[in-house]
Amino acid sequence: MTLPQFTELRRSTRVPLEVTMSIEGESTPIEGTTVVVNLHGALIRTNRVFTVGSQFQITVYLTGKTARARVAHVSPENPLECGIELDRPQNIWGVSLIPDDWDEERLRQ
Repeated sequence: MTLPQFTELRRSTRVPLEVTMSIEGESTPIEGTTVVVNLHGALIRTNRVFTVGSQFQITVYLTGKTARARVAHVSPENPLECGIELDRPQNIWGVSLIPDDWDEERLRQ
């Protein structure tokens, strides 16, 4: 019996990167850290549990860049980890060796 092949349907390459950021939403700002990032979002760790659909603004300390984001996924195994999606694809993370599919200009067209 052969197992089905699965294709990862990511919109942009994931890059393992740990950067600290501020998360500002409805409550007091908190800090979070990225685990992996891509042009469209990140997997982050915080000390607060978010729900899918929560919206906030993040500021990456390393770059000083800000962006609006929403929670797209909360890890069932660890609710303090969640996947966020940026409102607009962009490299706010400070990744210097940019993967080929991180072409922000092409995505804006």
